[in-house]
Amino acid sequence: MSSPASLFFSLRRRGRWSWVAMAMPVLLLAAVVAVSALADRPLPRAALTIVDKDSSTLDLHQMSWSQEFRLARLLHEGLVRHDVLAGDMRVMPGLAETWEKSEDSTTFTFHLREGLRWSDGRPLTAEHVRESWRRAMLPDAKNDYDKLFGLLKGGREFTAWRAGALASYTEVRAATGAFPSDASHTHGGGPADHLRSARALLIETYRRFDETVGVEAPDARTLVVELEHPTPHFLDIVAFAPFAAVDVETIERFERLDERSGVVSTDSAWLTPEHLCTSGPFVVSRLRFKRDVRLTKNPNYWAADRVAIDSVEILSIEDPSAQVLAYETGAAEMVADVTAPYVAEMLAAKREFYAEHQSLVDEMRAKGASELEIDRALPRDPRSRIHAFPAYGMYFYNFNCAPRLRDGRPNPFADARVRKAFALAIDKQRIADDVRRLGETPATTVIPPGAIDGYSSPTGCGFDPEEARRLLADAGHANGQGLPVIEILLNKQGGHELIAQAVQRDWRSILGVEVRLEVKETRVFRDDLKNGNFMVSRASWFGDYGDPQTFLDINRTNDNNNDRQYSNPAYDALLVQSERATTLRERYDLQSRAERMLVEEEFPLAPIFRYMNVLLFDAHEVRGVSDHARQIQDFSRVSIDRGEGREE
Repeated sequence: MSSPASLFFSLRRRGRWSWVAMAMPVLLLAAVVAVSALADRPLPRAALTIVDKDSSTLDLHQMSWSQEFRLARLLHEGLVRHDVLAGDMRVMPGLAETWEKSEDSTTFTFHLREGLRWSDGRPLTAEHVRESWRRAMLPDAKNDYDKLFGLLKGGREFTAWRAGALASYTEVRAATGAFPSDASHTHGGGPADHLRSARALLIETYRRFDETVGVEAPDARTLVVELEHPTPHFLDIVAFAPFAAVDVETIERFERLDERSGVVSTDSAWLTPEHLCTSGPFVVSRLRFKRDVRLTKNPNYWAADRVAIDSVEILSIEDPSAQVLAYETGAAEMVADVTAPYVAEMLAAKREFYAEHQSLVDEMRAKGASELEIDRALPRDPRSRIHAFPAYGMYFYNFNCAPRLRDGRPNPFADARVRKAFALAIDKQRIADDVRRLGETPATTVIPPGAIDGYSSPTGCGFDPEEARRLLADAGHANGQGLPVIEILLNKQGGHELIAQAVQRDWRSILGVEVRLEVKETRVFRDDLKNGNFMVSRASWFGDYGDPQTFLDINRTNDNNNDRQYSNPAYDALLVQSERATTLRERYDLQSRAERMLVEEEFPLAPIFRYMNVLLFDAHEVRGVSDHARQIQDFSRVSIDRGEGREE
């Protein structure tokens, strides 16, 4: 019986092409799973169908993953947005038509467009943007990016005050036993008394926001923002999705005030198609958990006439091979993040296709043409549909830095010498060349080299088995003595297990330790990561804006994205100093010192490789996809030219 690989290449020799052939036995079952998502839908086919990983939420202030932000850009509009098709990823107008900033970059004044409306037709004003930012800053929202709002004058203090007030409120209630369930026995009041107390705290919170946070809406079309310190790149941050406008008026109808904790929670019913009101290019017309999201054009969007497609469907398919199958069977025009186990073969085949047209490829490259421009100039061919773009991100391993593990055991990775030893004992080049095989480069630093003009990363540390063994012995664990079984937490999809197996071999052979892989379903993996329930875990991070801080902040004490529980006052102080720097050169120097602490001294994480972002689509058919290294995709800019259809 032929193997999947031999069948794949035999089909190529006969002039037929199918990525699916590489894993045909496995994909027969996957076909049923993928196509079943489409079987019972009464809606006509969307203008653009995208296969992507599942988004765990539509709540803009609880989003954290790349696929969620791709969806966010279709639903929500900020004051400004990135021009994803511009070579410099410049900021372009959004809800704000114009803006100006003070000479010292501490005050920004935005002038909103006339006639802005929510998707239900209600006027959209500057006050609504202000309320959106207020919600994002409340610890109640559990926003992973609340730190960015700390750039606002008084912002960090406001969020800290609310967190402290909630803690005090809970302590008082616990100490007095004055909860609504037995409130009649205290102070002669009833449950409503304590509910009013929680509400009074919320009213006080809103009052403090109005009085202390530097964002004002003097009229319906003006938003004035004061910052704590000069921030020349503030517009780039405002273009990031968490700063977009969300419909707080609707959200408030679904809010619940917990009289025990004082915390505001929101019923997820506000996220259903009948209630979710949007400010962006599309609205949600259908939402099926772990299956699909159907979007239709928002007629009240300020630039609706510029949106070329009237509907988008996003299929949530976790299995990487099933994702490719959905594309191959014609169920989708694009796979947004290709991680199938045979993706390296797909890319190798594209290189062969280019070699068949080498003279034209060389001529176009000499003229500065992009890969997508070259693809459109070449004959249509299934091999050209795979695209790999250098990404603004890295793959790394987290080390849990807490003194004890979640189950109470002493944590060996609380010792920086142990962390560094394990980081130096990873053969990154072999992982890039033999496991990934996508043309990715090993990473020795956190910030991608050359990604930010004028910034220089430290050298970092590469593969050094001798130094790794020396450090481990210095920490009292020569040949792994005294160390428990090392557990690596990872999720099932995306090829993470193959990487973990390579790391497992390195650590066993170089450090003499026993290593166990903890493979979990994606949602369980995410929960364990956020709750610190791991020893070592796989991780990835893509920068959100064009400043080193987007990579450095995730290691700041108590940052919501600091899954490592790393805390170093000296590191935090460098970040604070960089924020207050008066020149870009001074800022970059301080940030480089902070990065050096991470990758040469402290090692709360171990960089492994720089990502290539791999997409699957026909460049002749799908226009408007960004090949920029930031890999911010705005699918509202996409247009479809079906032409003569796909060649098979």
